[in-house]
Amino acid sequence: MSRYVIRRLLLILPMLIGLTMLIFAISRLLPGDPVALAAGPNATPAVIESVRAEFGLDRPIAVQYWSYLTGLVRGDWGVSIFTRRPVFEDIMTFLPATLELVIAALAIAIVLGIPLGLGAAVWRNGAFDYLTRTVSLAGIAMPRFFLALLFQLFFVSWLNLLPLSGRFPLIEIPPPEITGFYTIDSVLARDWYALGLSLRHLALPALAMSLSPLATIIRMMRASTIEVLQQDYVLTERALGLSYQLILFKYVLKNAMTSTLTVIGLYISWLLGGTVLVETVFDWPGLGLYATQAILSQDFMPVVGVTLVIAIIYLVAMLGVDLLYGVFNPKVRQS
Repeated sequence: MSRYVIRRLLLILPMLIGLTMLIFAISRLLPGDPVALAAGPNATPAVIESVRAEFGLDRPIAVQYWSYLTGLVRGDWGVSIFTRRPVFEDIMTFLPATLELVIAALAIAIVLGIPLGLGAAVWRNGAFDYLTRTVSLAGIAMPRFFLALLFQLFFVSWLNLLPLSGRFPLIEIPPPEITGFYTIDSVLARDWYALGLSLRHLALPALAMSLSPLATIIRMMRASTIEVLQQDYVLTERALGLSYQLILFKYVLKNAMTSTLTVIGLYISWLLGGTVLVETVFDWPGLGLYATQAILSQDFMPVVGVTLVIAIIYLVAMLGVDLLYGVFNPKVRQS
């Protein structure tokens, strides 16, 4: 198992280098001139060239990439043309908000999806099964931004239960920044009022993002459980007189979780890359909103930086999923 982990860690570096090379080349081939946009409509050609030289954009692309790659090793992720701030500082400012949203959405999907999928398989072709399958199809078919708008209309405009947008009320003081996660920082500061406000603002965007992974986890868990229930060892255990609850939760659930873990790992990157629409609708100050503004202004460095962060989180998450395989499948621990 340890050799397997070492091999996976060694593969992460060339994958990240290849990704940075690809994104860096694509960002430079896009039409438009970000330097001219940053300099303003009244800038003279001399001013534009001076700004271009300031950010090193007058050099060949290969030289620019090598400078960027060596800067990454030193912790220098470049400077945003428009904010004039280091990209790494901007990412660290916006990253906690996105991670808090993604973790909350994934937690909702996992906590609800696994038992619902298990129940749908146990009561196959019953009323509960048909209900969960209908909800799953609706969750997959409906776009997230449309769900977000429906939630705003229902929970905000009609019921007036939850706030419309934002991460925290503008007139309130957020909890002291310790981790950057408002919910965790509120608990650490024992500020239960701030925790309640954070959860109320987090509820709608997290719910809007969770429905698609929730539907997929339900469907995958249902299919895996039905397949496991038909295995010979399950029939043997039932013939030996073991209780159905013991068989279901000790043996069936563990084996059915293997394929579901893969889906959960894949959805981590999907949620990170798909926060753009939800963060825009709810005005959530995360990486998605930051990346959108960078793309609209053709600011290359933030786009490459955000892509790199998402890739790192995805690779680490998939490594964690591979390690969890060893918990559910002892054969993996022996490799």
